[in-house]
Amino acid sequence: MNDREFDVIVWGASGFTGRLVAAHLLERDAGGPALRWAMGGRSVTKLEQVRGELGERASGVPLVVADADDQATLDALAARTRVVCTTVGPYARYGSKLVAACAERGTHYCDLAGEVPWMRRMIDLHHRRAEATGARIVHSCGFDCIPSDLGVLYLEQAMQRRHGTVATEVKLRVRDARGGFSGGTVASLLNTLDEAERDPGVRTVIEDPYALNPEGERRGLDGPDRLLPVFDDDFQSWVAPFPMAPINTRVVRRSNALLGYPYGHGFRYEEGLLVPFGPLGFPIAAGLSAGAAVVGAAASIGALRRALTPLLPRSGEGPSRERRESGYWEIELLGRDPVRREATLRVRVRGRGDPGYASTSRMLGEAAVCLARDELPARGGVLTPAAAFGEALIGRLTAHAQVTFEEL
Repeated sequence: MNDREFDVIVWGASGFTGRLVAAHLLERDAGGPALRWAMGGRSVTKLEQVRGELGERASGVPLVVADADDQATLDALAARTRVVCTTVGPYARYGSKLVAACAERGTHYCDLAGEVPWMRRMIDLHHRRAEATGARIVHSCGFDCIPSDLGVLYLEQAMQRRHGTVATEVKLRVRDARGGFSGGTVASLLNTLDEAERDPGVRTVIEDPYALNPEGERRGLDGPDRLLPVFDDDFQSWVAPFPMAPINTRVVRRSNALLGYPYGHGFRYEEGLLVPFGPLGFPIAAGLSAGAAVVGAAASIGALRRALTPLLPRSGEGPSRERRESGYWEIELLGRDPVRREATLRVRVRGRGDPGYASTSRMLGEAAVCLARDELPARGGVLTPAAAFGEALIGRLTAHAQVTFEEL
């Protein structure tokens, strides 16, 4: 693919998050030869407006026009670049033809998808073809699911160095965060609920803890997602359900399978949100759990969901630069070998910037550069961040995305 015109096309650059990815590529030090990248979208007028708003440094960035509903234009777009980096969601509505184009032409691809049923469909439709062409199709390259997926990978590698074993039991706890979910995330969730209302099979996929695992390997020791608060002795704190867990956990389990079960066939993984005040935090944890249950129940009813939609953040909108950059997030992971109980390890993963916008856009941008620049395992297919990037992306996130990984 060295003869392609571009290294990366940022598809959806005229949207809110796409513009942030474009700004990140302008600001970062790519190292080595200059990154050959372009901004892509449906409207040349909107792309020109964004390019102008990004300033003088963006004046030479090429623009590529295509239509998400026109397979021919997407095929042509995929043929021009080594990597397509897309922020255009909901992906179930706007992303399927682009994935098909990339898988067919051996073009690497990364996105921010958290739509598990759609990701399952892309695996079923395109994994084998992408394996054959060498295309790396990598979903969930933002706050969901890079901190979880690469956090587990980092912990497991540290466990091997320190204890000479793997952690077959891992739990992730969100310790702190400032910032909200993006409008694109909300739009994707609502679209998934719409699909589930029309097709009961979609709900079956949503509820399956191994929904993204390869065919014949959709089983394990993990059960349904926890809906009630629980007291965690390891963290001496009450834990409430984490809204992104139903996405993150399935990606981490697929990583274990794709990598050949380096975490063990009996690997168990779960996530939760730490509630402050230690043992006294039960009322808060219970309130968060009940609130999530009420919102989830209301959102699952079509009429109520449509009534709530105008009150939620809309795709294409986002907070001011000051609010984005003042945000942050911090998670901790604890892993243990249940046989050798002394073989226990904690790691911390932290990021600067609003998790839904600033931090996510940096992570996605670095994923695209990683696909374009780094010597990665010779593996094509519909992959996960850990299976596609491994340690290479951990290094890039530390150097360029203000994300840190550390043993505790």
